[in-house]
Amino acid sequence: MKKNTLKSYITGFVLSLVCTLAAYIVVQIHVSSEHTVISHEVLIPLILAFAILQLIIQLIFFLHLADESGSRWKLAAFASTLGIVLIVVVGAIWIMGHLNYNMMASPSDMNQYIESQDGF
Repeated sequence: MKKNTLKSYITGFVLSLVCTLAAYIVVQIHVSSEHTVISHEVLIPLILAFAILQLIIQLIFFLHLADESGSRWKLAAFASTLGIVLIVVVGAIWIMGHLNYNMMASPSDMNQYIESQDGF
């Protein structure tokens, strides 16, 4: 693929738009059918598949990771960035899960606990 051509940018934009619209339409069908046409077990992996496909499209058409010149450095930078993002996202989900588990008491129990403590 030739780098930085208008045709490549338009192709990438159209493919990204198709992925976004496809994910939106799938969710809209799910919501408008009151969660009967597409189950949650199918919906979530389908949305993730569209997201991964869009990521690959943007990496190829906009970040030019498929180009041959300097592709190892680009790939190394992308891999390290992806690693940092995964650490942040997985860590945030883990923290929120534990907060949810630890805050499962009823609000009245929580209020009693807070009032019985000295300060925080």
